[in-house]
Amino acid sequence: MKYIIHGACGRMGRVVQQLFREKLPDADLIPVDPMGREGEVYRALTDYRGPGDCIVDFSHHSATLELTAYASSRKLPLVIATTGQTEAELAAIHEAAKSVPVLLASNFSLGIVVLTALAKQAAKAFPDADIEIVEAHHNRKLDVPSGTALSLAKAVQSVRPGSRLVIGRHENGKREPADIGVHALRMGNVVGVHEIHICTDTQTLTIRHEAHDRALFAEGALTAAQWITTVTPGMYQMQDILKGMLA
Repeated sequence: MKYIIHGACGRMGRVVQQLFREKLPDADLIPVDPMGREGEVYRALTDYRGPGDCIVDFSHHSATLELTAYASSRKLPLVIATTGQTEAELAAIHEAAKSVPVLLASNFSLGIVVLTALAKQAAKAFPDADIEIVEAHHNRKLDVPSGTALSLAKAVQSVRPGSRLVIGRHENGKREPADIGVHALRMGNVVGVHEIHICTDTQTLTIRHEAHDRALFAEGALTAAQWITTVTPGMYQMQDILKGMLA
């Protein structure tokens, strides 16, 4: 198998390459990154015209249009691990999924997939509870709140008709029953913590996931890259992989 690693020179790109080499010693890795040194890394996707089986993208959402155009033209399955896409970029991803399999995820941890499912179950079980989501990451993370926290909030919102997301709470005023609060902490070298608090007047249920090492995201990306080559064109999520595991 030949895996094109887009964003190969970034922090996660390097971790992904290392794990792929350890777990898939017979696979060929094609690193692509505009920040790479010429001769060692392809500087742009279009510079590589050789064979490939899948693209794994850990670059930046601003590369989405180039990425999807390349994947579509070469009929290559695509795993996208970036967040923060604009409406136009999301539209390009969905358009690409008409011709190639595309897996888009804000977090590649299977633990987060399980957390999401549990959060939806808990929200259903306690329909009148207050729900607050708190995430913590390292002090260098740019997007606030994290894409994972937003995905968790939207998952809970899907079983709470009429609810509204409140990002942070910077104004005075009483909390409304339909609010789903989302809060971000940025500190030190925290890899990633996500907590969902479901609170009634008599009890609180807290569901928590903590990442100990960034390698867990690379593990999920590897699983996704192997899986995406086995399915037909369309949009997929990590939940689709979990369904197969539990079947």
